Amino acid sequence: MDETVAEFIKRTILKIRMNELLTILKAWDFLPENQLQTINFRQRKESLVQHLVRLCEEKHASLNDAALLDIIYTQFHQHQKIWDVFQMSKEPGEDVDLFDMKQFKNSFKKILQRALKNTFETHNSTTPLQERNLGLDINMDSRIIHENIAEKERVQQITQKTFGDYPQPQLEFAQYKLETKFKSDLNGSILAEREEPLRCLIKFSSPHLLEALKSLAPAGIADAPLSPLLTCIPNKRMNYFKIRDK
Repeated sequence: MDETVAEFIKRTILKIRMNELLTILKAWDFLPENQLQTINFRQRKESLVQHLVRLCEEKHASLNDAALLDIIYTQFHQHQKIWDVFQMSKEPGEDVDLFDMKQFKNSFKKILQRALKNTFETHNSTTPLQERNLGLDINMDSRIIHENIAEKERVQQITQKTFGDYPQPQLEFAQYKLETKFKSDLNGSILAEREEPLRCLIKFSSPHLLEALKSLAPAGIADAPLSPLLTCIPNKRMNYFKIRDK
């Protein structure tokens, strides 16, 4: 089990209340019940979490196992998250598959791993170097340290210039509708002959969307600056956008 998965499991367990931890772990069904019965759930939570993570490491927990634990936690607290689910389907008479599920799964997994790796590096950036157990050389090149600091300062400056240093207006969602014609240099493409534009609807939702967008680049989840389509929301005072070809 790599350190990213371990950190994911650790953070998930930390947000579970002690009085529901055993129930969620049983529902997860990754650690055997007879093993759970030997664990002291009355000890300090930090020690308990470390012990549980070690057990997961011994069983070689995968990213899928960690994601399943987070999903089960979310099911126990359905009121805390709102999920928008869309099912892609073909129009009557269409026999062209515009969506490759296998490719989507691989792409989504890479994005999730990259996001977790950035949430992990950001978390550990505040930890004294001697306390880390990552197998890193303590005598790091000072130029690398300087570059990291300079990049963080650059991101912070761009974020402050874009969003300001004041609390953002509260907004719970933003919706984008895209209509575009398929463009390709390849001759004879089936989609190139399609007269109807391709349509896509994207919705971002959060209890405090603008604050969430503001934190993306500093957290390492997105590059700075963010797309103007996201940063223009306060100035335009809109949360519905329709994007078309010029």
